[in-house]
Amino acid sequence: MVKALVLEEKGKLNIRDFPLTQTFGPADVRIGIRTVGVCGSDVHYYTHGKIGPFVVNEPMILGHEAAGVVLEIGADVTHLKVGDRVCMEPGIPEATSRASKLGIYNVDPSVSFWATPPVHGCLTPEVIHPAAFTYRIPDHVSFAEGAMVEPFAIGMQSALRARIQPGDIAVVTGAGPIGMMTALAALAGGCAKVYVADLAQPKLDIIGAYEGIETINIRQKSAAEAIAEATDGWGADVVFECSGAAPAILGLPALARPGGAVVLVGMPVDPVPVDIVGMQAKELRVETVFRYANIYDRAIALIAAGKVDLKPLISATLPFKDSIAAFDRAVEARETDVKIQIDLQGA
Repeated sequence: MVKALVLEEKGKLNIRDFPLTQTFGPADVRIGIRTVGVCGSDVHYYTHGKIGPFVVNEPMILGHEAAGVVLEIGADVTHLKVGDRVCMEPGIPEATSRASKLGIYNVDPSVSFWATPPVHGCLTPEVIHPAAFTYRIPDHVSFAEGAMVEPFAIGMQSALRARIQPGDIAVVTGAGPIGMMTALAALAGGCAKVYVADLAQPKLDIIGAYEGIETINIRQKSAAEAIAEATDGWGADVVFECSGAAPAILGLPALARPGGAVVLVGMPVDPVPVDIVGMQAKELRVETVFRYANIYDRAIALIAAGKVDLKPLISATLPFKDSIAAFDRAVEARETDVKIQIDLQGA
């Protein structure tokens, strides 16, 4: 039995003892969890009980953005030792699958991903995880930052899919956590400037404090108008759609320059209309993003080198005993909040 934050069913959370079966193998590590971030997908399971085909049919432990300390290593593990500070990639693919062999294990149909029904997550004091998907973080990188590697990896995947050229101008539609991570990854990837468009001014103020980022409040001016003014009517080299909002997706062609790129990052709840002719008329390259692959080590390197500072995006940290309150606050979607985290040492 383990103490865990359990989603019993849609709208009902409990902190309770839970019969979690974990098998420790020679290629595994046992990890004491220190910090876990509250992700939008966790919140969606809490409020809706499902995401697409993934339905919560029985109690499930939540959480997949995590950092902690190695407590035990398997007999075959050589790159980690007891006491190492680590963060964990939550998606485990089938090593012999065709997707894994192609290097795109993030779209492996058989991937086992924390807190995706029926797989349990990591909001519990200890977990067992494959060492191959467990990464050491330097001593000067906090557990809070380590838990931010997972969402930042999505931003990194987005920047890589964009094929950024040094000096590119980019625009990000949507200033949620993933939009902010994408904007920072685009800067780190070589963009000269990144414009972030949203209607929540407090979120724009947070991301706008970073050097190299300009903000657009779409309540005051449309993103298309602002980008046209900023680029002399040419458009952005890369457009990252991170809101999942139908109007933003429909308006993508107006933001990109001829021959530019559009990267679809945000996931709409329902199918949305797309201006295909508008994209064809500019011969825009369209890329899509689903999680990440072969990114974690690069993300950690950028954070460790001080090239990316994610600390300003951590809005609040609550102890494990207040996990339900943390989720309820995340449900509120306060305009001043970016990332809520849970400290397992506050159990």
